[in-house]
Amino acid sequence: MFYKYRISLLLVVFGFLGANAQKKTVTVEDIWQRYAFYARSTAGLNSMNDGEHFTILQASKTGPSIEKFSYATGKQVETLVSAVKIKEAIGKSIDFDDYQFNASEDKVLLATETESIYRHSSRSYYYVYDLKTQELDSIKADGKQQLADLSPTENKVAFVAGNRMHIQDLDNNNEIVSFGQGQEDALIAGAVDWVYEEEFSFHKGFEWSPKGRYIAYYQFDESAVPTFSMDVYGQGLYPSQDVFKYPKAGEVNSKVSIHIYDSKTNKDYRVEIPQAYEYIPRIKWTEEEDELVVFTLNRHQNELVLWEVEVEDEELEVEELYRERAEAYLEINDNLRFLDNGDFIWTSEKDGYHHIYLMDEDGKVKKQITKGPWEVTEFYGYSAESGYLYYQAAEDNSIQRDIYRIKLNGKNKQKLSSQKGWNDANFSKGMKYFINTYSSAARPTYETLHQADGKELRVITDNASLVERLESYDLSSKEFMVLDTENGQSLNAWMIKPQNFDTTKKYPLLMFVYGGPGSQTVQDKYDSFNSFWYQSLAAQGYIVVSVDNRGTGAKGRDFRTVTYQELGKYEIEDQISAAKTFGQLDYIDGSRIGIWGWSYGGYMSSLGITKGADVFKAAIAVAPVTNWRFYDNIYTERYMRTPQENASGYDENSPINHVDKLKGSYFLVHGTADDNVHVQNTMRMVESLVQSNKQFDLFIYPDKNHGIFGGNTRYHLYTKMTDFLLKNL
Repeated sequence: MFYKYRISLLLVVFGFLGANAQKKTVTVEDIWQRYAFYARSTAGLNSMNDGEHFTILQASKTGPSIEKFSYATGKQVETLVSAVKIKEAIGKSIDFDDYQFNASEDKVLLATETESIYRHSSRSYYYVYDLKTQELDSIKADGKQQLADLSPTENKVAFVAGNRMHIQDLDNNNEIVSFGQGQEDALIAGAVDWVYEEEFSFHKGFEWSPKGRYIAYYQFDESAVPTFSMDVYGQGLYPSQDVFKYPKAGEVNSKVSIHIYDSKTNKDYRVEIPQAYEYIPRIKWTEEEDELVVFTLNRHQNELVLWEVEVEDEELEVEELYRERAEAYLEINDNLRFLDNGDFIWTSEKDGYHHIYLMDEDGKVKKQITKGPWEVTEFYGYSAESGYLYYQAAEDNSIQRDIYRIKLNGKNKQKLSSQKGWNDANFSKGMKYFINTYSSAARPTYETLHQADGKELRVITDNASLVERLESYDLSSKEFMVLDTENGQSLNAWMIKPQNFDTTKKYPLLMFVYGGPGSQTVQDKYDSFNSFWYQSLAAQGYIVVSVDNRGTGAKGRDFRTVTYQELGKYEIEDQISAAKTFGQLDYIDGSRIGIWGWSYGGYMSSLGITKGADVFKAAIAVAPVTNWRFYDNIYTERYMRTPQENASGYDENSPINHVDKLKGSYFLVHGTADDNVHVQNTMRMVESLVQSNKQFDLFIYPDKNHGIFGGNTRYHLYTKMTDFLLKNL
């Protein structure tokens, strides 16, 4: 036997094995046209200051409204804002699509006509509605604005327009003051550039101080950053071009600085960091009004420094607070929390696993709060009232998640979740309550409300109708296992067999791969989409598996960073070895093994059909990276360093350089408006295939981004992929 079950076998996905003539078979139409398996969950919930209530933006025939609910009872308390109320008060209808309260919750900022820019960023028209007076003010800047944010103490709103920072005084004739430097394709104040938004996962480039006197903001100079352009075909006679700054691996970054604007004196200070740096991935005010912490990171992203910046007598004093180095690289998170006494909470994998630390005001470790050969995967917060920290961890095993709390001294640890699978928490302000969102491969989303000690108060969402609907389908189990591969690795994996599985038959095998740094595809978690595509393939006689190779997440620093400077090398070795191991099972046809993936997974499947040409008969690559030289520098250099430093690391594991090995069937898919993984990757792969005289299949989706969705697009894509597999595997 070539693998063994080290994790107890989890029989999942909805029902028993064996054919049932009365039950339906999953189709692509069920998944991508009828959304038959979509699990409902609570979205857009915002806790209020008292920690006893929350608000939700709701839509109705009469327009949007902001409804207030009680955590304890789940019942609606009142309607705080509605399009109807606003129209009654001022005679004007506002069709708002997002909102934000000020610190005292007596005013609400309303966003209208919101349009996306990139993954996180957007622009809107903004209004400020006074809940007491029912008066409505609007931001007066020309055109739409970005990132509007109410002052925590005064009747002012800060926003970005024309690449500059602005503050509008709602009590003083809507007077606007502007600061920072802004120029299209050159200078940005208060927002961030494309690569920061994508790879550091934030887009708001300013923060009010706790009492509202100061605004700390980012200033970008991207004038030297190379531009990238994409044709947008649209519906007109001539296509247009989308041109934006995109620093590929090894190329010039924006020059970034932090400034502090004093709204009382109208003075603007630049924070002078006393050490060279490449990136500023975060800024955060402490509990003090005049104390800011600035994170800096070197280009190799293996040295992070926290700088404490104090505003004193109209001058800035900058001192080092904390420094951390890594042999490979450091990942950035939002887990920094300051305590009233000056101590702070920090998370780090310095001992080999991601854990929580208590640090003193001088940046020295006072206590490692969590410890063990397992990962803290989310840090939810700290309650000064109870003295507990709350977090999510993969302590029992790496394919599941649980919710815990623990005291600052590392004692009184308590597991708050009770069901095996995937648990995540959304805490109220003050950590009084939390909503536990639970699912497993066997169970669609199940939401419950709990007290901070874990006591369940009520069920919020049970998806009972979906559970009942699933009973009407003939579905196979998803079997979790640890696979001992031919190359000596023990890797998490799952398998879905045909519903009428017969041990005397041999079946073709399809492997699903992502495989990128810190990722996981082997999770005991409900999936409304791909998992059901695999059910449809299983019904057509395929076995589907997925394996988490070296470099993936929740198994410690060393397991993840083994791929450092050689992305693709160890990952594809593991996938090829796993395919060989599966191929020796009695019921798998080792001559009919396919592989597919999207994005990093497309890169991996492209390596599979080339470097693993003797193993894989077919491959599908959707939106693949085909050479890391084409991808952005923050992500790529974190794991590879620059091409100038590590040319062989880039080229030896580029599928483009291995097309001569191709033997099987290869299907390339890309969207032309992919601002993340540019279609350039696919076009360069195409040229290499042509020059090597290799036949392949190609499909291009006009004006579709990295997600390749909209209208019938996903239905069309999954139909084409199914047809490709039926023909070639």
